[in-house]
Amino acid sequence: QLLEAKASLSLAQTQHALQLQQAKAQINNMVPKKQFEQLQNTLREEQCKTQQLQEGLQQQAEQTCRQLVRTQEEHEHLLQAAMEQAEGLEHSLRNAEAVLAERTAHLRDAQAQLSRNKLLIEELHGENRRFAMALQAAELKQKSMEEKNQLLEEQASALKQLIGKITPVSLS
Repeated sequence: QLLEAKASLSLAQTQHALQLQQAKAQINNMVPKKQFEQLQNTLREEQCKTQQLQEGLQQQAEQTCRQLVRTQEEHEHLLQAAMEQAEGLEHSLRNAEAVLAERTAHLRDAQAQLSRNKLLIEELHGENRRFAMALQAAELKQKSMEEKNQLLEEQASALKQLIGKITPVSLS
């Protein structure tokens, strides 16, 4: 019985030592109350900061969203204005092309008229040369006639003088 009691006591002591070790380990793992309160306060502060950061991020997200909507609206307005401007430029381009086509047609007509006028001028130059030659021939003929006329006048004058000399002699 003594041996059993010793064994029992030894077993109880071992169990007690083991329990004591476990209790010490738990106590070592436990945080003192003051430190626990500090950790809780720090946790609350961090939770407040986290909540403030979340609220700040939420506000920034909302602000960014509003700004994005404004930017999108501005882009839509700019796109609309650019499209209207492009339509205006396209209309102006069509008008300019129409005016250019009209002016091109006028220039072609003017060029055709110039070609006809050039031919007429060439014909007139040819006629002018023929008239100049005819005029020159007429002038030569006139000069020749004037010379003949001069000669005839001289002969007539000589005849008159001769008749004037003959007539008084024949009357006497």
